[in-house]
This record gives sequence, C-alpha cells and structure tokens, in this order.
Amino acid sequence: MSNFSKQKLLSPAELCGFIVLALLLFVVLPLSLDDFRLNLVGKYLSYSFVAMGLVLCWGYGGILSLGQGVFFGIGGYCMAMFLKLEASSPENTAIQSTPGIPDFMDWNQLTELPWFWEPFNSLGLSLIAVVLIPGLFAFLIGLAMFKRRVGGVYFAIITQAVAAILTILIVGSQGMTGGINGITDLRTMLGWDIRTDEAKVILYFVCVTFVFLCLLLCQFVLRSKLGRLLVAVRDTEERVRFSGYNVDNFKIFVFTFAAMLSAIGGAMFTLQVGFMSPSFVGIVPSIEMVIFCAVGGRLSLLGAVYGALAVNFAKTTLSEAIPELWLFALGAMFIAVVSIFPNGLMGLYTAYIAPVVNRTLKPVFAAVKQKLPSKQPVSESTTGAE
Repeated sequence: MSNFSKQKLLSPAELCGFIVLALLLFVVLPLSLDDFRLNLVGKYLSYSFVAMGLVLCWGYGGILSLGQGVFFGIGGYCMAMFLKLEASSPENTAIQSTPGIPDFMDWNQLTELPWFWEPFNSLGLSLIAVVLIPGLFAFLIGLAMFKRRVGGVYFAIITQAVAAILTILIVGSQGMTGGINGITDLRTMLGWDIRTDEAKVILYFVCVTFVFLCLLLCQFVLRSKLGRLLVAVRDTEERVRFSGYNVDNFKIFVFTFAAMLSAIGGAMFTLQVGFMSPSFVGIVPSIEMVIFCAVGGRLSLLGAVYGALAVNFAKTTLSEAIPELWLFALGAMFIAVVSIFPNGLMGLYTAYIAPVVNRTLKPVFAAVKQKLPSKQPVSESTTGAE
C-alpha cells in the first residue's frame, strides 16, 4: 500500500473517537434526556459547525477569523426569512395594516415586501442562499485580503470589524431585518409545526446527521493533498510560494469553506431555537465560537464537536447554579483549559488515551484485514495473452 493510501485511513483511535461520538449523540443522549434538554444539545451542536470550520481555517490553515458569527448569522437569517414569510401569510396577518408581510415590517410602516425578501418565498432558493450568500461574502473578503497578503492579527481585526459593521446594519434596518429583536415567531416549515416536542426531536437527529456528514467532508479535505498543503502554508508559507503554488487561492478556499459550514450551523440553530437575532452575529459570539474550537482542540475535528458541547453545557449549568458568578466561573474555566491543556480536550485524548487504544486495537484491525479478500494481480495467462 502506498503512503498516500495509508494517509487516507483512520487510525484505530480516530475510528473509536467517531464511534463513541456517534453512540453519544444518536443513542445515549436521546435515551437519557427529556425533549427540552435534547433540544438544548441540538442548539449546542449547531455551534459545532462553526468550530469545525475553525479547525480547518485556524488549526490547519493558520487563519484566525474572529468574525465567524457573521456567517453563522447570515445562514440563520436566510432560514429565518423563509420561515417568517411562511408564518406571515395573509390569513395569519389579517389584522395588520398590510396583510402578507412580516409583522415588524408592518410596525415600521412598510407597505410591501422588500425585493431581497422575494426569493425566500421558496424553500429551495432559501436553502441555496443559506450556503451561497455566506460563501460569496467570505470569498469576497478573502479575495480582498489574501490577494493583498493581509494575514495574522490584521486579518483577525478586520473580521472583527466586519462583525461589528454587520451587527450595526442589522440593528439599524429595523423595518427590513427586525432590528435588535431579530426575526421571531417562526412557526412552520412547509406546513410542519417546528414548535412541537416531536419536531424538536426530529430536528435534533437531522442536526446530528449533518454534523457527521460535515465531519466526514472535513476529514476528506484534511486527508487530501489540499489538507497537507494547508499545513505547509501554515508552517512555511514562503517556501510553498517558492514551490510554485498559489497560496492565496488555498487561503480563500478554506476561509470560504469554513464560512459555509458556519452558515449551515446558523440555519440549524434557527430551526431548532425558533428565532435569529443580531446577538449571534457580533464580536462577542464570534470570539465565543473561537473558544469552542480552542477548548476542544484546534487540530481536532472531533474536538470541535466536544468543545462546542462542553462549553455550552458549562454555560447552561453554571448560569443555573450560580447566576451571579457564572461568568467569572466560565472565564476561569477557559483560562485553566488553555493554560494547562494548550491542545484542548482532544489533546489529552491524543497524548494519553489514543496510544493505548492504538496498541490494543491494532492486532484486531490486522486480523480483520487478513480475513478480508484481497485483490490478486491478474496474470498474463488469465488474460488470454500468449
């Protein structure tokens, strides 16, 4: 087997990590939590899409973005706009001055639907917009920044500025975006009531399924030649440039790809929580999303999921147990994790548990591989050649 083929295979420890996460999310949590808590876990998992994107962008590409909340919010708003239009049918809004438009537009004395809302009457176009609009926005930012060799702390500051600007625009355009309150009172999707307990459970499993599909997609990217080049760009960018590669295009791609992942998380958040507001777009939520990645381990895709779950679970638990001091406790936890475990929670797994798992399971994997039928080379005699 060639070196390239070997690099595509998961180690026993990595495979066990995926299996344990699948059992936890598909079996253990649904059987042990009530519908309300399970919906909270679904909300936490929506942040894991952002963290996965940051693993690719920051951990492997060396591009620290402090504005991922922008793409999370755009994806969430695209989904919320479709749901809001469905909830704003002429029958449901008959008491308004202008029936058939969202209530916040009527409150702000708009008399017709803005032109950019029209495509969101279609679910298909809305789903395309969830991925396409944030991806296009990220592509333009990346094109403007990376082609001019803007990187490092300067790029991080610019993404923060973009998050602040977008928040101001959303809040200031109250008649078209809902303003500070956001888009609320989302009820149905194609007539299906998303507010019921049964719907929340179904949406949880949909979210978990998308998490694993995105994990596999990200794993494919990292195991490909592109993934190895991203690491090379992160560590020795100039050497990669001198080798003839267009480094800027790699950076633009991974930044755009991470934005699309974030947008999928935003859409799943809107479906499960039932609203979207500018409080998920600004600087503070964007920095929190980086913390999810750092706590889980910025070099681990599984760590991105565990980090999002762990941090949000800690926020919920501490805010319920010590409402006056929970922010201080959460900050102390972040400092402790980053100081003591610089590679995050999955760094501990990689350093101490993974070697034991590999030593234990390698003989089992080898025995299974020997029992599998192997392809024999075709001899000349079997081809009919004389």
